[in-house]
Amino acid sequence: MKRAPAALAVLAGLALTASVAAACTGDDDPQPSPTGPGSASTPPVTSTSPGTSSSTSQPEPGIEQLEHLIFIVQENRSFDHYFGTFPGADGIAMRADGTPRACVPDPVLDHCSRPYHDDNQIQLGGPHDHEAAVENINGGRMDGFVTSLLRQRSSCGSVRSDERCAPYLGPEMQPDALSYHTEQDIPNYWAYAENYQLQDRMFGPTDSWTLPAHLFLVSAWSAFCPDPTDAMSCRSDIELHRAEQQHRYGRRPIYAWTDITFLLHRADVSWAYYVGHGTCVDPPCEDTKPGPYGTTPSGKNTLPGFSTVNENAQLENIRWHDEFLKAARTDTLPAVSWLAPGNQASEHPGAGTPISAGQEYVTTMINAVMRSDAWEHTAIFLTWDDWGGFYDHVEPPRVDENGYGLRVPGIVISPWVKPGIDHQTLSFDAYLKLIEDRFLGGQRIDPATDGRPDPRPTVREDVRILGDLADSFDFTQDALPPLVLDPTPRGG
Repeated sequence: MKRAPAALAVLAGLALTASVAAACTGDDDPQPSPTGPGSASTPPVTSTSPGTSSSTSQPEPGIEQLEHLIFIVQENRSFDHYFGTFPGADGIAMRADGTPRACVPDPVLDHCSRPYHDDNQIQLGGPHDHEAAVENINGGRMDGFVTSLLRQRSSCGSVRSDERCAPYLGPEMQPDALSYHTEQDIPNYWAYAENYQLQDRMFGPTDSWTLPAHLFLVSAWSAFCPDPTDAMSCRSDIELHRAEQQHRYGRRPIYAWTDITFLLHRADVSWAYYVGHGTCVDPPCEDTKPGPYGTTPSGKNTLPGFSTVNENAQLENIRWHDEFLKAARTDTLPAVSWLAPGNQASEHPGAGTPISAGQEYVTTMINAVMRSDAWEHTAIFLTWDDWGGFYDHVEPPRVDENGYGLRVPGIVISPWVKPGIDHQTLSFDAYLKLIEDRFLGGQRIDPATDGRPDPRPTVREDVRILGDLADSFDFTQDALPPLVLDPTPRGG
């Protein structure tokens, strides 16, 4: 067992000017007005303890040992940006002198630019919609991270002589879309990776932005439904840029296709989706005062927009982070939990808040589980919803018309996880697959078998190249102890 890194010095947050903040793409959800959570097919197996055997011999313990699956999803960072120099991972290739081998075209400087280490706690990143993903990947060359910035003519990628851009440029005037961090910058995240398991082939579920990624997180699809009452009217859409394609709190549901909570509710498996204090999911709400991490916009909290959640009267399962901390303390965590950050702790580039704010929030939530009786029966999965326009050198596999997207960091934290680096090809679909295998007897979100057809092009959990998160665990090993960390380490 490796030890957590020593505490390191905290960097002061930097305030973004309005013109510099404009360098961030406008494709993420706008800030919502603060408003609290609302008050002949194969049938699914409804047992919450699958995997039993009729054999008289005792099988090796498996994922049925996990009573709680927790998914923490931050925003907009690529794998190379956070873990490109992590020992043993498929990261940034270096030359003998310690500088990156990669050099991507940079039309502004009229030569190629290399990735660089950035100890700044605030970056601008780059555009991260579908168009930017296509440009960044560039037919597999993975060299379009600077050229995609030029769509934003007033950005620091285009106008590098502006003195306000100085904090967001590298030593050779590279835009910070080419930046990467090391252990000293994000010590807690590296400590989790060192002591538990780092996934270096976790791909975003789709090559697009936050909203489609979060739709995939809970449903394995992103679509637009012209008739929000008819799941068969839905068609794949990974851009969803028009207002009528995006659900907002207090409005009628518009995501008509089937999500995982439909199956969980039918099987009587408990779940909750935790958001920032003060988030008003079902207005009017009495308490709309934002908590320390801010409120959570609808693009990171898509379940209230699903017809199934409303029809099954499950809006009360959208809860605040305070309630997650209480549930951990009182040993009342649901079987499946998702945690979405508030805007002050999301790590979204260009938001004006430091990475350390997100790391503090994540560490606080993980510490609560590690200090609880639930720890011995829990697996925590930490990831980021998309790449944020930051450099990554690995070409994403193509599994269907919707993805995969560029690599994002993935970490598994559990007493039973195999320590080290997992090189399986993974996506958020693997999260759903694990939920289904653990609590639903392997029933997929499959139009042919789940009892609620929709026209999704692929049963993503069954894609051949998708790895199996059950293989990440060894329930015969000595249990790994909890690693309770300082949420505000010096240097983080």
